[in-house]
Amino acid sequence: MILKASQRSGGQDLAAHLMRADENEHVRLHELRGFVSEDLRGAFKEAEAVSIGTKCRQYLFSLSLSPPADARVEPEAFERAIGSIEERLGLEGQPRAVVFHEKEGRLHAHCVWSRIDAATMTARQLSFFKNRLMEVSRDLYLEHGWKMPRGMSAPLERDPTNFNLAEWQQAKRRGVDPRWTKQALQACWAGSDNRAAFHRSLEERGFFLAKGDKRGLVVLDHDGEVHSLPRALDLKTKDVRARLGSGDDLPTVEATRKAIGERMTPALRRHVEEARTRFHARTAKLSHYKMEMTHLHREARKKVGQRQAAEWQTETKARQARLPKGLLGLWHRITGRYQQVRAGNEAEAELTRQRHAAERQAVIDKQRDQRAVLQDQFKELRRGQAKQLSELRADIGRFLKFSRGQEPEAAHARGAERSLRLER
Repeated sequence: MILKASQRSGGQDLAAHLMRADENEHVRLHELRGFVSEDLRGAFKEAEAVSIGTKCRQYLFSLSLSPPADARVEPEAFERAIGSIEERLGLEGQPRAVVFHEKEGRLHAHCVWSRIDAATMTARQLSFFKNRLMEVSRDLYLEHGWKMPRGMSAPLERDPTNFNLAEWQQAKRRGVDPRWTKQALQACWAGSDNRAAFHRSLEERGFFLAKGDKRGLVVLDHDGEVHSLPRALDLKTKDVRARLGSGDDLPTVEATRKAIGERMTPALRRHVEEARTRFHARTAKLSHYKMEMTHLHREARKKVGQRQAAEWQTETKARQARLPKGLLGLWHRITGRYQQVRAGNEAEAELTRQRHAAERQAVIDKQRDQRAVLQDQFKELRRGQAKQLSELRADIGRFLKFSRGQEPEAAHARGAERSLRLER
């Protein structure tokens, strides 16, 4: 289970983010402990109010728990993991909120603690929490028998196509999986031993080497989008410069964009846009199915919740009726009969809670099985798009290499349609 955490403030922004139903198919506030409020915004307002009496600005500790994609993890497993993390980090007894998200058929959890100890009005220290979370994460992989990520078992072998938030947001804006770009650039790097070879390999895939402003060496794709080369290669800047040099003699980003614009003919741009349109059309159809399925699943869960709430209310009234009142109730307290009835009621209530939890989980499991079928179709579509994108980049790279040093009109007339078969 991958664990990512941070100390932070901004409780209201975090509450809004955690309860967003537009980015997640299902959102459930699983637990609020140590707060008076019954909603997430109110709980985080309480934490912020308590923190005002201290000098602590980052009064929250936010943690995300993401199991492997193919793992089926029950809520109880998340609760045990959260308990273990509390013990390791010294957060036992601190107010906390637990939220479950389901996205793309996968269940993951978020847990947020208040760092402020109300008894001492001090913040719990979380020194080296990343190292401790790594230890817990390894234990969870071993406990559940999951295949451990390469980077966790051997840090030097971690997945080079992992991406950070900025890369993911950049790719999301363009509708491209960031792993595709990283894989292409890393393949170019692995197959070349000097700048000339690397430059040729990049152009064959529709990329261009340029001099960045603050980030040093960068790469531009055929759309003119800028990618930091050291970040894409998962290398230090000094290691990249050791092979490619400082890059001071390379064209700037603006000059490279201008050159790409001159060499991207209307026919070639049309070819790119048609490929994107076909992919978006197929994606839109699956997305519509997902929207309908999500709506039906939410309604089904809502009905189960309403039915269980009505059952709970009815059974609670019946249990309360068993407790005698007045003189008879006083006599039962004296004889111990009252405590026996109360204990029986509590045991019965616990059985009802367990039955309701099992019913909810059965509905969720059935829905997740249905969602998994649709998700397989999304994965197949993305694999096809990745293959098509790779072929398209190769076509673009061949044409741009062919057109280098020629006037765009001449290149278009002499070979564009013939080499790429772009005529309509």
